[in-house]
Amino acid sequence: MSSDPSFELNSGGLIRALELLEGRGASGGASTSLPKSLPDVGLGEREALERLAPGVLGRATYLDAGHAMAHMDPPTPWITWAVALWNARLNQNLLHPATAPFAREAEACVVEWLAPFFGMNGGHMTTGSSLANLTALWAARDLRGVRKVVASSASHLSVRKAARILGLEYVEAAVDPRHRLDPATLPGDLSDACLVLTAGTTSIGAVDPLAGIGRAGWTHVDAAWAGPLALSGRYRNRLSGVDQADSVAVSAHKWLFQPKESALVLFRDTEAAHHTLGFGGAYLAAPNIGVQGSHGAAGTLLLATLLAWGREGMAARIEHCMDNASRLQAFISAHPGLEGFPDGGTGVIVFRPASRKVEAFSAALPQGLASPANLNGEAWLRCVSANPNADMEGILAAIDEAGRR
Repeated sequence: MSSDPSFELNSGGLIRALELLEGRGASGGASTSLPKSLPDVGLGEREALERLAPGVLGRATYLDAGHAMAHMDPPTPWITWAVALWNARLNQNLLHPATAPFAREAEACVVEWLAPFFGMNGGHMTTGSSLANLTALWAARDLRGVRKVVASSASHLSVRKAARILGLEYVEAAVDPRHRLDPATLPGDLSDACLVLTAGTTSIGAVDPLAGIGRAGWTHVDAAWAGPLALSGRYRNRLSGVDQADSVAVSAHKWLFQPKESALVLFRDTEAAHHTLGFGGAYLAAPNIGVQGSHGAAGTLLLATLLAWGREGMAARIEHCMDNASRLQAFISAHPGLEGFPDGGTGVIVFRPASRKVEAFSAALPQGLASPANLNGEAWLRCVSANPNADMEGILAAIDEAGRR
C-alpha cells in the first residue's frame, strides 16, 4: 500500500504557506466564505491554503503593528513560529516520555531556569494562567486544607472560577484607590484560607501589597501579567516579597512573548505539590502532574526564545515596553485634554478625555490602540505596553489629535 502524501513533507506547500504569510493572505482575490456544511469532496491542501489565507492572515489583528497597545497580547518572535512548525510536524504528547523525550526535557529546563527568579524551586507548564491559578489553589486545598479563597475585587475572574470548581468559599476583599488589595479589609483569621495576591491586575496593572504573604494558610501570587518583571534588573523590585509565596502563576504568552497557549505554575515546595497533584495509570510510564492530561510541547518554543535572547535580551524588551508606558503616562499627565488614572506601575496605562466622552474619543483612535475599561463604574480606556514594536510617536500623535477634536 502506498503512503499517504498528506502526511509527508511537502516543501512546495510549506513555501507557499510562507509566501502567503509574507503577503498577509493576499492570494489572488480568493473568497473567504466558507461552506455552510462539511463538503463531501475536499479541496486539497494547496487550495485549502489559498482559500483560508485571506481570512486567517488577512483579517487578523497584527499585534506588532505600530498602534497595537490595546491588549495584553504581545507579538511573537519568529523563532517561535519556526519551532511551532516543528511541533505541529511531530505532534508530541508530553504525557508519554517515549513520544516526547526532548520536549519533556525542554519544559523541565525552562521551569528550572525561571523558577529561581520567583524564589520557587520548580513547577510545570500549563496552557494559561487560569489553569495555573486553578492548579495552585488545588494544591493549597489538598496540602494545607484551605477552605476558602480570599482575593481582591480586582483579581482575575479565573480565581473565582477556580474557587467554585474546587468547592471553596470565595471571599472578596476591597481595593484602595490604586486598585491594590486593601489589607485592612481582609478577614482577621486567614489560617484556613488561600490568599491570592495579584501582581499586575488586568484593568490597570496594579500590584497588591506582597508584604501580606505569609498571613494565610497558603499564599498564591497571580503574576500572569507582571511576573516577567522578575527578569529585569530595573523593575524586579516591583515584585519584592514574591519569593515568600507558596505558589506563583506566570503567563508566558504575555510578557515572555510566547504564542498561546503557554504559562507556568511554580511552587516553593514542588515535591510536595507535585506529589498531591500527581496521578498514575496503567498506561502511564510516569505520573501525570496537574490538571491537564495530554498536552503539547509549548516548552520548546519558550526554550528557543530564552536561548536566543538570554535573560538580558528578554529583560531589554520588557524594559523597553515599560519605558514606552512611562512615556505615555507622562504625555497623558501633561495633556490638558486628557485625564489619567493612577499608574499601576507595570506598563498598563489607563486614561480618558477630560470631557469624559469616552466613546467618541475612542472612535477617533486607530483600531488596536486602546481598549475599554470600566473602573469604579466609570468608562476609561486602557493601553497595554506589550508590543516592543509600538510606534510611540504615532501613538502619541493619534491620542493628541483625538484629544483635541
